[in-house]
Parts: sequence; C-alpha cells; structure tokens
Amino acid sequence: MLTTPAYAYLIYLVSALVMLGAFAIIYSRVTAFDEMALIRAGNGAAALSYCGALVGFSLTLYSSIATHASYGMFLAWAAGAMVTQVVAYSIVARIIRGMNQAIHENNIAMGGLMGGVSLSVGIINAACLT
Repeated sequence: MLTTPAYAYLIYLVSALVMLGAFAIIYSRVTAFDEMALIRAGNGAAALSYCGALVGFSLTLYSSIATHASYGMFLAWAAGAMVTQVVAYSIVARIIRGMNQAIHENNIAMGGLMGGVSLSVGIINAACLT
C-alpha cells in the first residue's frame, strides 16, 4: 500500500511529466518549424532552442512543486509557465527578424540565443514563485 508521501511523489512526478509533454507539444506547434524533424536531421540549432525551452519550463515546474503545497496551485503555475514561455518565444521571434529561418538553417548561434532566452525566462519565472 502506498504511503501518503509516496503517493504525493508519484502524483507530482506523473503530473509534471505530463505537463512537460504537453508543453513540448504546444511549444512545437507554436514555433514556425518542426523541431523534432530538424533535430532528427542533426540540426543543433533546433536542439539548443528546444532544449532551452524545455529546461526553462521545467525550472518553473520545479519551483512550483518545491514551494507550493497545493496541487491545484502547482497546476495553475504550470499552466502560467506554459503561457509565459510561449509568449517569450513569440516576442523574441518578432524582435529578432530571421530567427526562425536561421534556426531552420542550423545557425547554432541563433539556436543558442533562443535557448538562452528560454532558460532566462524560466529562471525568472521560477524565482517569482519562491
């Protein structure tokens, strides 16, 4: 039989992984290119950009789980983090003209910049939850 801490651990773990998967799908659909197809083709710029977004989002999941006792608040903050990351991508894609094309063309510097922006947004977002 599951003890209360073990049950809570499993619920948060599974929920966080589901939220990460949902974010990965949503983020992929919002961007102007198919990250997974580019990554499978060896595009390092797409990998840097996509991984930065995933880690940035995960940082907020971490902070929410670690600081909020309520499961409902965890879900609310996770949803807010998804929106924040997508909005950050949308803003950067509009400000930096040609960013999407550069990532599609495997411009590692541009992929690193986008990944760094996503990480920065995730860190700031996570810090706001503490």
